[in-house]
Amino acid sequence: MKDLVTLAEKVAVRLIARKQTIAVAESSTGGLIAAALLAVPGASAYFLGSAVVYTREARRTLMDIPDPQMKGLRSSSEPYAELLAKQMRARLSCDWALSETGAAGPGGNHYGDAAGHTCIAVAGPSQAAMTLETGSADRLDNMQMFASTALTFLLHNLAKQT
Repeated sequence: MKDLVTLAEKVAVRLIARKQTIAVAESSTGGLIAAALLAVPGASAYFLGSAVVYTREARRTLMDIPDPQMKGLRSSSEPYAELLAKQMRARLSCDWALSETGAAGPGGNHYGDAAGHTCIAVAGPSQAAMTLETGSADRLDNMQMFASTALTFLLHNLAKQT
């Protein structure tokens, strides 16, 4: 967790300096991204909220994404990660949103993705998405790696917006 907080501190510095806010929608990281961002003293200056969107029901209820809107999309994909980030940004009226959706392990998901697969997206003044394949079935290691990669990806996108 300390490595995640170190990354979150870098995110916090940028967001606070810009007077910008963020919200998080995460799945297989189970709240690690939000926990890291909230572990930084002064988080109330930039952190608006988060949701662990782990099930279809959570997607419907917490994110207000009904089944018809999912037509042609599948979870654990870049387009779905982008949808989560855009929806979170709109729902909380924040400057930035970060999303993660994947398969931490030890097995893959029912879409055919192996354990260690995740998709991450950022929505803000710029949008971007990426896929990570760790090649590992270790659930805890993957959760940590997914969260670390998500925060690093966010930092990279924040840096583009100077």
